[in-house]
Amino acid sequence: MRNVLTIIMFFACIGIVSNIQAQTEAEVAQMVIDKTAKEAEAAKIKGELDAVMAEIAGLKAAIDKTIKWRFGSGGLLGLDINNFNNWAPKPDLNSSAQSISFSYNGFANLIEDKYFWRNNGGLNLGWLKYDEDSQTTGDDDGFDQVADIFNVQSLFGYNLTKNLALSALGEYRTTLLSNFNNPGFLDMGVGFTYTPIPNFVLVVHPLNYNFIFAKEATDFTSSLGAKVVADYNTKIADIVTWRSNLSGFLSYEGTDLSNYTWINGFNFAAYKGIGIGFELGLRWYPQETEARSLESAFQNYYQVGISYTIQ
Repeated sequence: MRNVLTIIMFFACIGIVSNIQAQTEAEVAQMVIDKTAKEAEAAKIKGELDAVMAEIAGLKAAIDKTIKWRFGSGGLLGLDINNFNNWAPKPDLNSSAQSISFSYNGFANLIEDKYFWRNNGGLNLGWLKYDEDSQTTGDDDGFDQVADIFNVQSLFGYNLTKNLALSALGEYRTTLLSNFNNPGFLDMGVGFTYTPIPNFVLVVHPLNYNFIFAKEATDFTSSLGAKVVADYNTKIADIVTWRSNLSGFLSYEGTDLSNYTWINGFNFAAYKGIGIGFELGLRWYPQETEARSLESAFQNYYQVGISYTIQ
């Protein structure tokens, strides 16, 4: 009797295992069917998404052809306020200082298949007021101007190849609020423009005349020479925008009449075009510094402030 019960239990276990295995195989088969259906659905959705993306790309290309002009601008705003009252560690117990700076750069570019017209301009202004017990810098109730730079540039080119164009350039530089056009510098010339990548422009004009406008008592000399302009802009890690602009003139009459200006600007984006900006300018111009009886022909400036970008 005991052996009979053992045999019955053995076959019962086999039946249970077989049933479980059959259920598991059915579940696996259903999962395979579900997986295949999901893959087909995903493939269909991907196909629809690819079609939408292709349509968006086509619309973007059509918009690019319709919108002839491209505009953009940005700059820096700086504000610094200091005030000390009865501050014993300082030699002058009471002092105050306020500074305001503003810079603006903008561009308007027309890019066609056969030709282009690139225009940009910049303005840099700054004021400082400083008062203390022993001395006052400037007017008692006013600000002294410490920065005044104005620059505009226009470049027209006719494409000879995809990356090389015959071009003409006009560039004007001066101060705006004080001593306007005294001196004023105007470069006009022709040559070639090379654009190997969309965000880099190199201008080489072997025939360029550097006009200088100044009062008769000021010793400036205009001359013929070669003009070189290089402009590059890029994004670093999608949060930092870097723009570098070099403008140089090599006079055929000697290095004393040559000059260059190199400006680098970095904008650290924070929120919707607002961020922190830093700008550094280097300049070498013997005629300017000799007119002011300065020992070195090198000049520089830097600015730090709130940056803004408008597209």
